[in-house]
Amino acid sequence: MDIGIELRPSVGQAALCSVMLLFVMTTAASAQFLPTRHVRREVVSGEAPFVSLLPATQTLRLDIALPLRNQPELDNLLQALYDPQSPLFQQFLSVAEFTQRFGPTEADYAAVVRFAEQNGLTVTGTSSNRVILNVEGSVENIEKAFQVSMASYQHPTEPRTFYSPDGEPSPAGLTVPLWHISGLDNFSIPHPASVRRKFEASGKATGSGPDGNFLGSDMRAAYYGGTIFDGTGQSVGLAEFGGYNITDVQTYFANVGQSLRVPVRGISTDGSALTCTGSCTDLEQALDIEEAISMAPGLDEVRVYVARASDVDVFNRMATDNISKSLSCSWGWSPPDPNSDDPIFEEFAAQGQTIFVASGDEGSYGTGALGTMNIYPSFDWYVESVGGTVLTTDGAGGPWESETAWSESGGGVAPAGFGIPKYQEAAGIITRANGGSFLYRNCPDVAIEANTDNYICYDGGCAEGWGGTSFAAPRWAAYLALMNQSRVANGKVNLGFLNIKLYEIGLEPRYTSLFHDITSGSNGAYPAVRGYDLVTGWGSPNSAGMFDGQK
Repeated sequence: MDIGIELRPSVGQAALCSVMLLFVMTTAASAQFLPTRHVRREVVSGEAPFVSLLPATQTLRLDIALPLRNQPELDNLLQALYDPQSPLFQQFLSVAEFTQRFGPTEADYAAVVRFAEQNGLTVTGTSSNRVILNVEGSVENIEKAFQVSMASYQHPTEPRTFYSPDGEPSPAGLTVPLWHISGLDNFSIPHPASVRRKFEASGKATGSGPDGNFLGSDMRAAYYGGTIFDGTGQSVGLAEFGGYNITDVQTYFANVGQSLRVPVRGISTDGSALTCTGSCTDLEQALDIEEAISMAPGLDEVRVYVARASDVDVFNRMATDNISKSLSCSWGWSPPDPNSDDPIFEEFAAQGQTIFVASGDEGSYGTGALGTMNIYPSFDWYVESVGGTVLTTDGAGGPWESETAWSESGGGVAPAGFGIPKYQEAAGIITRANGGSFLYRNCPDVAIEANTDNYICYDGGCAEGWGGTSFAAPRWAAYLALMNQSRVANGKVNLGFLNIKLYEIGLEPRYTSLFHDITSGSNGAYPAVRGYDLVTGWGSPNSAGMFDGQK
């Protein structure tokens, strides 16, 4: 069964990228056009009214991304790394190996540095894989460098203004191809996926926390059950867009009577504060840390990657560190181009890293333009999209008893025609019963408890009744850390990108012995059905040794 990885969301988009890059490389003296989008539909259509030009002296921070090299070779390698019949199976690359084979050349990277400096932009950071160059500069110099006009517009759905270029950036005189420039707009700001409980649900949970609310340790008992592996030798990386207060995490474990043995290391990827003070809230950040540690209480560390708003900085630092093989992101936003992070996600896959992303808490995905749906990157090909369920355990701190789909679990067909990945194309995955698409990416891939019946500590206090797929992503990430620890103990390597293996298992007879196949409930447009569905994916984990028998 050939369920592999393909690089681009569609043949048309792949061809467009190839043509644009060829055009760039053969027009040395003229301005180039980047293969990714930067201008929002709302700006082009006039749906977002023009307010004013940005002040020429205003400073902006940009992340300039260069394209990967040898793309056909990378495509073939990604296929081979996840094909058990290939001699390259699971021969994951180091950062240095990936950079040497697929990263931009030193000469190209140096040329972009010179271009930035010659246009009055200050280089504030470089990356070891040479994919990202961090710069900052005045609006005046940015407009000159990229031949755009920066202006403020009225946001069509939020009570605020945002800035944006009036056209696609075209770096005059730069002969080196670029992939994308992040930071030219702030139309969509990353937001956490956590939601508050419905108060009428009080007292219905079967957790061991206050009023029956679930603790993170209840998830370990319900889904893992074993006590042999606790995450030793593994780390979990968390993508966050705000600082956190370690005292909130310490309070949580003290209140539930459990020891906190896992070091928490904060890593600022753009110079932003690691702590949360003033009007900041560390709700998302604290719960992610608490849930990851509770599922895997012996982790070597939890690495918290923090940025103000730059997802590319966070993801690229995760890739260039290449320490955490299991990653989590419980935030959503709407990028100007959903392909812009793919070079980094491809590096994750090549290096054997897996990222779990919350599928959202608004129920089934609607239709319409990407700009109106802040659910990225849950539908990217290279992530594990995680939906939510309602769990019942056999008593407080007891084993799994039953599970239904959570009505607010994000799921559905990807917006803006994001093509179907190859691992979803096999017969029997998309069916009339689940209502999925044969043409576009379907979400989520898996699920776990996310109902509004969880106890957490944040912002200097603690509270019951929190839920959301924000809880689901770090729980699955920590669960994978347990699986990777088990595999290493048995002389195997980390699993790497998980979706190919997941979709293979889903079509095999052993599927129901490894997953809880959730068949009741819905998220609005999509019902939970036997096998794969667009509410809970393949379901929740049902084995302490789910991948022990895998190569």
